[in-house]
This record gives sequence, structure tokens and C-alpha cells, in this order.
Amino acid sequence: QVWQIRLDMHLLNHDGNITDAASIAGIVALCHFHRPDVSVQGEEVTVYTPEERDPVPLSIHHMPICVSFAFFHQGTYLLVDPTEREERVMDGLLVIAMNKHHEICTIQSSGVVMLLQEQILRCTKITAVKVAEITELIQKALENDQKARKEGRKFGFAESISNQRITAFKMEGAAVDTNDVEEEAGEIIAKADPPSEVFATPVLHTPGTAQIGEGVESSWGDLEESEKEEAVEEEGESEAAAFECEKVETEDTSTLEETKTGEPIVLSDSEEEEVVILEPQELPRKTR
Repeated sequence: QVWQIRLDMHLLNHDGNITDAASIAGIVALCHFHRPDVSVQGEEVTVYTPEERDPVPLSIHHMPICVSFAFFHQGTYLLVDPTEREERVMDGLLVIAMNKHHEICTIQSSGVVMLLQEQILRCTKITAVKVAEITELIQKALENDQKARKEGRKFGFAESISNQRITAFKMEGAAVDTNDVEEEAGEIIAKADPPSEVFATPVLHTPGTAQIGEGVESSWGDLEESEKEEAVEEEGESEAAAFECEKVETEDTSTLEETKTGEPIVLSDSEEEEVVILEPQELPRKTR
């Protein structure tokens, strides 16, 4: 028999970098949790209450901590622990999970930026320093919590509520000066680039695609070099076929003009080997 442990995350507020915050909260919860003590005699399992025996902590061998890196301008600028506003404008995100023994547990990359080997190695070095600091803070917090429990003082969530430590964005009220708002807004607008041309009607780049409003021109309709060559060859073949058809029509017209002299025409069928003589007035009409 084994213990089944379920860990749920509840976000109180969001100001960016949820992955790092969730990893720290999860590992702290697992380190703080104590399961009931048990004893096994044959097939009989006894689970003791906290009054009978002290609960037992989990066997956690290491603490993997996540550290996030935001990249801007195609990796030119690097930022650790991005906020919610910074995440909106970043080009890519790199998350590295590592323990205090400098062992990489996982690496996750997202976004549209291509990272070089030197950039990833630089991030791992920064992660090693941050993980050591965060692990030390976690161990210190767990020791303070255990000490407060033994002394009978408030601890955990109740202690955080009384000190208002769980409330983010808590700031003292301050008056906002709005006298120069119009002037600053005018300067910003004057320095800004003019808006791009807006297409009021749909733009049809190629059959099956269309574009309305702003945006870059679609390249779906552009043909590759091989496709362009095939298109030119097909166009040349169609022109040659049209020329042959026109030549055949011209020959048929000259043949009909010769039949107007009154001489009979002999038509032969190669399969049945029959010969039919038609008078000029019995000539079949030309069909298209």
C-alpha cells in the first residue's frame, strides 16, 4: 500500500512568472506536509492519529526550483523573473529547473526567438545562483515555521493574514498629478510613427485567400522557381496545341473550298475497309 498525495495550486493574484511561483509553492508545500505515522504487522496496517504519534515528513531528496528568463529583440536583452507587462512584449521565454546541486531537472523554451549555446549556458549559471538563494530562503522559512509551532505562536497562513503579507500590489494611496497629461500625450503622438495604410476593402492575393485591414502581405500566392518553370512550360504547350488546332481548321476549310467544284469526295473507313462516294450536296457539316 502507498500514500496518494494531491497538490493543488490556487492563484491569489497574477503579476507574471507563474511558473516560478508555482514551483516554489509546490516544493514548499511538499516539504511542509507531514503524513500520519503507520505500522505494519503482517497484513495488518495501523494508521496513528497525531495525538498518538507525531506525523512524519515526506522523503524529499532535492528541491527543483524553476527560474524564468525573458528575451527581447531576438535574444539581445535578457531579463530574469519577468512581470506580467514584460511577458506581454517579450519575444521568447526560457524556463530552467535546477536544484542546489547544480543538476538540471528540466528546460522549457517557448516563443519565436532562437537561442545560442552561449545564451543557454549563461542562463544556467544565473539559475544556479538563484536556486541557491531560493533554497536557502525555503529552508529558513520551514525552520521558522517549525519553531513557531513548538512555541505555540501563530504560523502559516493565519500569521500571513494578520501581517497582510499575502496581499500583492499593496501600496499607500498617493495623489496623481494630471496637469501635464495633455502636453506629454501630444509629445508622444508627435514622436510616434504615422499609422500604416488601412485597407477598407478585402485584398485578394491569390484565389482562396483574402486580407482585410492592416497586416503584412500574404506570400501564399507566390510560386516557387520550379512551379514557375512548370507554369511556363504548360503555357507554351497550350499555345502550341492551339496553333496545331488552328492549322487543322485551316486545312479543313481549304478542303471544303475544293469540294465546291462539284467533284465527289471519297471517304474510306480503315476498320471496315468500305469506300463511300458522296455527292457535293451530301457533304457532312463541319462541327465545332
